[in-house]
Amino acid sequence: MRPFGWGVVGCGWVTRDHVVPAIRAAGHRLVGACDSDPAAARALAPDRIAATDLHELLDHHEIEAVHVATPNHTHADVVAAVAKAGRPVLCEKPLAASLPDARRLVDAAGGTLAGAAFDQRFHPAHRRIADLVAAGDLGTVTAVRIVYGCWLPPGWSPDGRPHDNWRIDPARSGGGALADLAPHGVDLIGVLLGDDLAELTVRTQRRVHPYGVDDGAMLTGVTGGGVLVQAHVSFNTADPLPRRRLEVVGTRAQLVAADTLGQTAGGTLTRLDAETGTAEAVPFDTGMSPFTAQAQAFADAVRGGDWQWPLTRDLHLYELLHTAAERT
Repeated sequence: MRPFGWGVVGCGWVTRDHVVPAIRAAGHRLVGACDSDPAAARALAPDRIAATDLHELLDHHEIEAVHVATPNHTHADVVAAVAKAGRPVLCEKPLAASLPDARRLVDAAGGTLAGAAFDQRFHPAHRRIADLVAAGDLGTVTAVRIVYGCWLPPGWSPDGRPHDNWRIDPARSGGGALADLAPHGVDLIGVLLGDDLAELTVRTQRRVHPYGVDDGAMLTGVTGGGVLVQAHVSFNTADPLPRRRLEVVGTRAQLVAADTLGQTAGGTLTRLDAETGTAEAVPFDTGMSPFTAQAQAFADAVRGGDWQWPLTRDLHLYELLHTAAERT
């Protein structure tokens, strides 16, 4: 089978450092890149299409799907254009910077194959957790606890070069740590358990960084099946500190994943046995990037496979989080 052809829209650090390397690691090929900054597009696709006009990119017949990684407030318009051109589209989370735009995005996608790019769904450790939960290995699951943090000061840059840190601009991001990091956990609960969140409460803070969005948030909730959920997300946790931990607690065993949340491969997964009190490492593919697995899964769906996460579900969870944030 010939390599799958991708186009990318938005050539920032996530696309540069994760999306494009994942496309190539999956054995696919980058057909073209589009960005409002022509230099950024050329840097990613020096010998391919490097466009500032989205329609120029979409006109190329070799593009089989488009990955959208522009700032949140632009998602709805970009997805609408890609869908209108008849191209399957994978759009970075969250769906949008506002609830009306998120609804507009889902409406615009229509019957086109479209998905939200929650790469954490595809981390091999998280897939292993889902398999163990489904097999009943943990007994009755009672709780999930998540810690997902980072250090994001106003002048943060991914590589030390000048950078537009739009994630702390409420108009473009829709919020701070809550908008950027919490959607991963809200989505991941259902992926791990096969049981989505049904109720959610949020408390935010602005305690460390001098910007107009939250730099930390605590979420508590319960799934439709009665599993309790707690998540702490932050832009104010120093990177050297423990800041990425996922625990799934059951009556027979508990799973603890460390350093699996995030964009990179690896981390550890440990099973704690409730009867013996022993701890055992659980093997998984530590070399597979979640972005690579995501690219493979979406390409398979485009070529006739199954995409398990409809945008209607993503929108429902976005509405749940947005409503909880509004009540704060």
